[in-house]
Amino acid sequence: MKISVIGMGAVGTEVVAHLLNSSVASEIVAVDQVQAKAQAEIWDFAHTTSFIYARNPRLIAGDYADTAGSDIVVITAGAQLKQGETRDSLVGINTRVIRDIIARVEAASPDAIVLMVTNPVDVMTQVALRHSAYPKSRLISLGTIIDTARFMRIVSDHVGIDPKNIFGYVLGDHSHTGFIPWSLCNVCGLDVDAYCELNGLPPLDRMAVRQSVLQIGLDIFAGKGNTNHGIAASVFRIIRAISGNERSVLPVGTLLQGEYGVDGAVMSVPCVVGRSGVQRIVACRFTPQEQTAFEASHAHVRELLALAGL
Repeated sequence: MKISVIGMGAVGTEVVAHLLNSSVASEIVAVDQVQAKAQAEIWDFAHTTSFIYARNPRLIAGDYADTAGSDIVVITAGAQLKQGETRDSLVGINTRVIRDIIARVEAASPDAIVLMVTNPVDVMTQVALRHSAYPKSRLISLGTIIDTARFMRIVSDHVGIDPKNIFGYVLGDHSHTGFIPWSLCNVCGLDVDAYCELNGLPPLDRMAVRQSVLQIGLDIFAGKGNTNHGIAASVFRIIRAISGNERSVLPVGTLLQGEYGVDGAVMSVPCVVGRSGVQRIVACRFTPQEQTAFEASHAHVRELLALAGL
């Protein structure tokens, strides 16, 4: 599998590290606006392959022509947050960046699955859809999968078990409007409150959990100037689902066309992800309160789409 990464900042570089350790890719292409940066990262990664007991992929630092025929393209390039900014602040500049990048990516790899990481991620995915011929099944927003990972970890810390035994999602938009549909969440198959009660644990403060989920990324950014480990792991989780044709259900951003009462907006909902990308949108039933939260997230997405001229 040939995988290209556009943008070798903190996230793109760590995505390459995951790929090197996984045996998923037979060829990895790194592209960056500063070509010397991409070349230096690839040289550095090449020096790890003597000690990594995984497939030894071909490593290339190049330009868009070198990405030709990619199976998966990961786009992380774009303006990054500065202290005091929100993801919404990036709409204007990153709309222009993504319009240029998606044209180059499509010219080289029209049959690829494209994973959008650039923020605001759902809006940038819709920009890319508008300015390319990619079908919605193969142009996927990272969406709220990172928020979901943070949610699972926070609940895990409360109940004292592995986060992979926590089932649940953050849905809507990767922003302050993301929401937790608690009616879909469980711990080891039990309703979260029931699990806590039966196992002698205090109940979860649901409002505090949501606030922690939405705040922790900002706290990480304030502390080190970026958020890369969790996001790169989230990208790799999607790549693994695609490469293995897992048909795993993941909360990624996809263009809704009537599903969940939304027409013409990219939002994060549970999706079946496999070799062809988003194979199906899973229908779920929200409580009235959850539906209200979903509609608020939809309204926020519409505001950003207007800023992007969509």
